[in-house]
Amino acid sequence: MTVESERASAARARRVPGVEARAGKFPGPSLIPALNAIQARLGWLPRAELEELAREARRPRYEIEGLISFYPHFRTTPPPAVALHVCHDLSCWLNGGEERLAELRERFGDATDVELVEVSCLGRCDVAPAAAVDERAGPVAEVDGLVDAARSTGVGQAGPTPSGRREPWPNDPYPAGSGVAERYRSLRALLAGELAPDEVVATLSASGLRGMGGAGFPTGRKWELVRGAGPGGVTYVICNADESEPGTFKDRQILADQPHLVLEGLLLGMAVVGAEQGWVFIRHEYGPEEHVLRVEIEALQAAGVIGPDACGSGRRLQVDVFVSPGGYILGEETALLECMEGHRGEPRNKPPFPGTYGLHGRPTLMNSVETFADVPVILQRGAQWWAEQGAGESVGWKFFAVSGHVARPGVYCVPMGTTVRELIEQAGGVRDRARVGAVQPGGASSNFIGPDQLDLALDFGPLAEAGTMLGSGALVVLAEGTDLLAASTNVLRFFRNESCGKCVPCRVGSTKAHGLLREVLDSGAELDEARRAELLRLEEAMRKTSICGLGQVALGPVVSVLGLDKGGAAAREQPRPEGEPGQPDR
Repeated sequence: MTVESERASAARARRVPGVEARAGKFPGPSLIPALNAIQARLGWLPRAELEELAREARRPRYEIEGLISFYPHFRTTPPPAVALHVCHDLSCWLNGGEERLAELRERFGDATDVELVEVSCLGRCDVAPAAAVDERAGPVAEVDGLVDAARSTGVGQAGPTPSGRREPWPNDPYPAGSGVAERYRSLRALLAGELAPDEVVATLSASGLRGMGGAGFPTGRKWELVRGAGPGGVTYVICNADESEPGTFKDRQILADQPHLVLEGLLLGMAVVGAEQGWVFIRHEYGPEEHVLRVEIEALQAAGVIGPDACGSGRRLQVDVFVSPGGYILGEETALLECMEGHRGEPRNKPPFPGTYGLHGRPTLMNSVETFADVPVILQRGAQWWAEQGAGESVGWKFFAVSGHVARPGVYCVPMGTTVRELIEQAGGVRDRARVGAVQPGGASSNFIGPDQLDLALDFGPLAEAGTMLGSGALVVLAEGTDLLAASTNVLRFFRNESCGKCVPCRVGSTKAHGLLREVLDSGAELDEARRAELLRLEEAMRKTSICGLGQVALGPVVSVLGLDKGGAAAREQPRPEGEPGQPDR
């Protein structure tokens, strides 16, 4: 899209009734890729570079400074010789993260060439406790070697995490070792006219496929809505790969193992809704997976599958990768759009929804990594086949990231409707033959469930009825004897730190609640009824008045633990998700 067309689109958007005012927000193009490029080249953003960028882009410096101050990935001071980032979120905390962090502080605290920073989830919960040295992530046990390498020749680029599988995952219809020529069959059929867009939508609707990033919105219905919203005009498609929630790393593995399925699903969505341009929006910590995607995109371009004449159809299909400048809030779909437009990643009020008013004010189809990766097999094997893969009344396959106190943390693909107990058993059970104390079945956004609920089916409906949710497909297991109040306070700290600050209930409420809980935990006192009542009031206010899902769910895990302490199930029903992935309306 040209600068002129982006500005024209933004001008039209300002005339749409009910749309948030764009006052003070400059029309594109987004400067974030340019800022990413400067930092990749120099390690930080020097003032001279920013002044040159402002002149070239004809954008005011204060706008650029406003962007930089919002996104945690950007640096305005020279980087240290060694940047050591250590995760302090739930899966790492459960695996001795605080003790390992204390050891690293003792070892490197006085080192003038090492900058040690506690950070939010690195997406490496399967090797928890996790750390990153000069953006190369791995287990804390590898830190010494990585620091030595950083001090000499450099840490180099890590490869994607191997799945250890000999055969493709069960949602992959293509043989192992096949290439571009053998793959993308559904896309080729659609572009050749052998498969109609309406047939695609009907098959997806009949399959029962829902958004796998947390929202659970029917995929066929979403594609139908965007297709109906954009005839004759510009439409976009985005794959949301900003997987940043503690305990969640399944999309990382899908991107590493199935880039062809993710891109085919994305391209099918583009062809169905009439889009010429699509993006994969990926978190910057997923450098190895970004590389895998770019290699696959280059192969598609070389084979003529994408480009100005995609598969010889005369249609233009172009895909690019947009690298996030950091921040969990960008997983919320409208915050993601704000980032791609070049603004601070603050969620928009809804409605309107992205399906009708999305990127640059145009209809935008947005699905998660896993959702797009499931589309090709459904179109090739049929809706009935997909429905039959589930357990009981459930449909299809489901990827889960399993971490915490299990013997074999990792990514598992199981029939939807598999019970919590069965999935834990697949992951080797609780370490040291301990009993389960509690489980977060759907990532940090989901309420905890107790050991009496292990036979719950892992599906949208059963988990919602139990007062929790399927969420981001991240199952975190806590062994019996774990301090659940401390665990839920760790989760709350994540949400407090990641709040964008746009709305008062989320910004103030999460800070106040975390302070109250830390006071209790640090003093060793009991959580008395007065403090319980205050937490419940804060939770209700945040749940009912926060703009986006982050504030709406931030205190849910804490309140659910209060219910478990009293011998009950989750104490609050979670709000109905609207978007993808992770938290509600992501």
